Amino acid sequence: MKATYKYLVLPVVAGVFALSCEKLETTNVDPNNPVEVPSHMLMSGAQKHMMDDVYDNWFSARQCLTYSQYWAQRNYTEEDRYQIRESVNNGYFNSFYRNLYYMDRIIELNTDPKKAAISVNYGNNKNQIAAAKIMKVWMLSIITDTWGNVPYSEAGKLIQDVYHPKYDDQKDIYAAMIRELTEASQMIDVKEKAFIGGDIIYKGDAAKWKKFANSLKCRLAVHLSKVDSNWKTYIAEALKDGVFESNADNAVFKYSTTGQDYCQFYDGFFVSQRNDFTIARPFMDILKGQPDTLNKKSHPWAGVVDPRLEVYTTSRNGKYIGIPFGIASGDMSSAYRNIAPSWYSNPPIHLSKDFAVPIMTYAELQFILSEYKGFSADEYKTGVRASVTYWTTLNGKPISTEDLDKYVDAVSKKVDAEAVALQKYIDLYMNGTEAWVEIRRTGYPDQLIRPGEVSLIGPKGNTIKFNPLSDTKGMIIPRVKYPTNESTLNGENFNAAVSKLEGGTNNYYSKMYWDVRTGPYDHPANK
Repeated sequence: MKATYKYLVLPVVAGVFALSCEKLETTNVDPNNPVEVPSHMLMSGAQKHMMDDVYDNWFSARQCLTYSQYWAQRNYTEEDRYQIRESVNNGYFNSFYRNLYYMDRIIELNTDPKKAAISVNYGNNKNQIAAAKIMKVWMLSIITDTWGNVPYSEAGKLIQDVYHPKYDDQKDIYAAMIRELTEASQMIDVKEKAFIGGDIIYKGDAAKWKKFANSLKCRLAVHLSKVDSNWKTYIAEALKDGVFESNADNAVFKYSTTGQDYCQFYDGFFVSQRNDFTIARPFMDILKGQPDTLNKKSHPWAGVVDPRLEVYTTSRNGKYIGIPFGIASGDMSSAYRNIAPSWYSNPPIHLSKDFAVPIMTYAELQFILSEYKGFSADEYKTGVRASVTYWTTLNGKPISTEDLDKYVDAVSKKVDAEAVALQKYIDLYMNGTEAWVEIRRTGYPDQLIRPGEVSLIGPKGNTIKFNPLSDTKGMIIPRVKYPTNESTLNGENFNAAVSKLEGGTNNYYSKMYWDVRTGPYDHPANK
C-alpha cells in the first residue's frame, strides 16, 4: 500500500455504506440490484460522516469550541491551552480528506455516462454533482482554515498515480473554492430534485442547495475581506444568483433519536459518560452583559442580558457562572467546577440526541451583508432578529415580539465592526470552526481572553493567568500544526509547506493567508 493512500482511502461509513476497493471501474447494471452503492445513499452516509467528524467532542469541543472560548474543559485543560494530541491531529487530517473522497465519488457516479444513467434514478445528475461540490467546498474550507496550505489539486488522485500530493497555497485554494461554488450554483436546475432521498440537510430541495452555494460563497468572500479587493464582487455575484432568504433556508444537519444516529455531542456526554465540558466564563460574561474587570475590558452592551443565554446553557443553583478559561489542570479545583453549569446533570439543547447542528444560518449571512455594506444597521438588525428567533424557537421558548424589539434596540445603539462581529460570534455558537475563523480575521471579540491575561483571582488572592502550552505569539491560536504523519508519509511536500511558515518551522503561530493581524487586539480594515 502506498504511503499516501489516505488521500484516496476507501473506508466504511458505519451502518450506511461500504465502498469496494477491488474494481473501481465497476458500474451499476441494474438500479434494483446495484453493484455500487447508489449515489443518494452515498450522500446520506457522507453527510453524517462529515458532521460526526467535525461536530464532536474532539475536533469541535476540545479544539474549535475552546479556541473560540465558548466551552472550557472541567478537568483536563491541556487542549484549552493549545496542547494538541498528535494522534488526534493525524486522525482529523485523514478523516477530513476521506470526506472529500466521498464527494468525488458522488460526482463520478453522476459524470461517467454509464454510471450517470443509473444515478439519475436517484435525482437530477447535475444537481447531485452540484450538491457534492458544495459539500466538498465546505469540508475543504475547514481543512485549509485549520492547517493553512494543504494538498488539494493533487489530492485524491491515487488512481492517476499521484502518491505524494503537493501542498497548494491557501490563496489558490480559496480561488478554487469560490470557482467551485459559482459553478455548482449555475448548474443547479431548481425545478428538479437533487436527491429523491438520503439528503439529510435539504431533503433533496435543489433550490435550497443553490441558496446554500451562494451563501457559502459569501462566507468565503468575507474571509478574504482583508486581503482580496474582489471580495465584494464575489458577494455581489452570489446575491444576484440567490442566497438565504429566511431561517427556513438554514443549512442544518438534524440528527435522529433512533438507533445510533444521534448527535456526537450527546455521544460524548451520555454514551461515553464524560462530563468534560461546560460554558466558558468569557462567553458567559458576554451573554450576561458583564464586563471583564480583571483585564479592564468594556462590554458594548453592559447590563444587557442576551435572550439566548438560557438556550446556550443551563444554570447551576439558579446562577449563571462560567468556568474559568485557560487555567492549568492543577488549578481547576472542584470549587470552580461546582459553581459552573453541570451539563451532564442538566443538559442544554445542544446535548440532545437529535440536535440540529447549524452549518450556516440566515443570521450569519445577514451579518456578512452588513459588513459588505459598510456595517449597515438594517442587515445587522435583521441578523440579530433572525438569530434570537432561531435559537429561542429551537429551545421551545420563542421570544415575544416585545422582548425581541427591546433586545434589538439595546444592542443597536451603535452599529460598527465590533457590534457586527460580536453578534455574529454569539450566533455562531456550536459552530466553533467558523467562529474561530472570525476571531482570527477580525480580532473580535475583544472580550475574549488572550494568552498572558488574567483568567481569575485564586482562593489566596493570587492571580491565575491564561498560559498556553504552545507558543502562539500572544494570539488566540492562529493555526494547528501539520500532523506528524505527514512528515513521513509525504515528506518532500510537507517540508516544502513548512518552509513557507513563519520561521520555517511547523508551528502554531503562523497565520492564515487571510489573517493580517499584527497583534492580539488588531482589527484590520477591509479592502
